[in-house]
Amino acid sequence: MGQETVLSLLQQAGERYISGEAMSQKLGITRAAVWKQISRLRDKGYGIEASTRLGYRLTMQPEPLERERILSFLGDHPWKENVTVLDSVDSTNNYLKLLGNQGAADGTVAMSDEQTGGRGRQGKSFASPKGVGLYYSLLLRPDCAPAEVSHMTAMVAVAVCDAIEATAGVRPGIKWTNDIILNGKKLAGILTEMSVEWESGTLQYLVTGIGINCNHKRSDFPPEVQSMATSLALELGHPVRRRKRGRAAISAWRYRRPEQERHRARRRQNRRPGQCAWARGSHGERQHGRTAAGQYDIRGHRGGAAGAAGARICGHNLRRGI
Repeated sequence: MGQETVLSLLQQAGERYISGEAMSQKLGITRAAVWKQISRLRDKGYGIEASTRLGYRLTMQPEPLERERILSFLGDHPWKENVTVLDSVDSTNNYLKLLGNQGAADGTVAMSDEQTGGRGRQGKSFASPKGVGLYYSLLLRPDCAPAEVSHMTAMVAVAVCDAIEATAGVRPGIKWTNDIILNGKKLAGILTEMSVEWESGTLQYLVTGIGINCNHKRSDFPPEVQSMATSLALELGHPVRRRKRGRAAISAWRYRRPEQERHRARRRQNRRPGQCAWARGSHGERQHGRTAAGQYDIRGHRGGAAGAAGARICGHNLRRGI
C-alpha cells in the first residue's frame, strides 16, 4: 500500500474530509503509515489540508504546463499562436536564441516545465527543477537602436510584479534590476540578452527570460541560496497553480515598441527628476516609481495583470535615479 492508494481515497472524497482512521482501516495500515504517505504526496506538490477533527482533504493536484490550457485563456492576445510549451530544455533563452537565428517571429514565447541549465546574470546558475517553477522567455524584434531597449528588463520586471499580484494577491518588489523580491528573499529572476549585427549595429532580436519560484520547497533550492530564495508556496503557505500564473505572465507582456515612443520624447524630457520612471496601465492610470537602497518598485493605481500591457519606462531617468 503506497501513495497511489492514499491518493485514490483523497480523490474519491472530493472536497470532503476523510479521517486518518478511516484511511488506515480501508487500507489495512497504521495511521502513522497514512501520515507518511500524506507527507510524500505533499513533497510531490499535492495540496493536502489537515484538520485535527476532520482528517485530510485534497485541495490541489500537480498540474502540467499544457499548451492548450494556457492558450484557451489568452483570448485575442497577439502572441497566442507563437507560444511553445516544452517538457524540458537547457534554457528557454538558449532555445529562443536558436529560433531567433532561424527567423522566429516577433512575440515568440517559450515556456518549459524544467531547465537543466537555467542561467542568471554573469553566467550564474538559476535552479529550475521540474514541476515546481514557471520558466519562460520572450523573443522580440523591435525596430530601434540597441540603446533604446536599455529599459527592457525594468519594464518586464514591472509586468511580472503585476502578474504575480493579480494571481497571488501579494505585491513583490524589484531589486535593481533583475531580481523580484518578496519579504526580503528572491522570488524570481530576469535575464535579457540581445543579438546585434556587428557591422551595422542593427538590433536583430532580444530575448528576455523569466524564472518564477512557484511551488518550490526549501530543499528544491541549492544549499548556498536556501537562505536567500523563496517561492510563492513558501510565502503563501499553500501550493499555487502554475498555469494560472503562466497565462497572466504572457498577458502582461504586451510590449509597447520603442519606435512608437519616440514622439513622446519631449514630454519625457520635461519630467521632474523625482519621477525616475512610470508606467501606464490598460485603463490609463499613472504609476510612479521611486528608488531606495538600490531597489526599485512601481506603486500606485494599476489595472490588474493586463494593466502592465502598456508598461513604459524611461531608461535614462531610471538609470539616473539609481
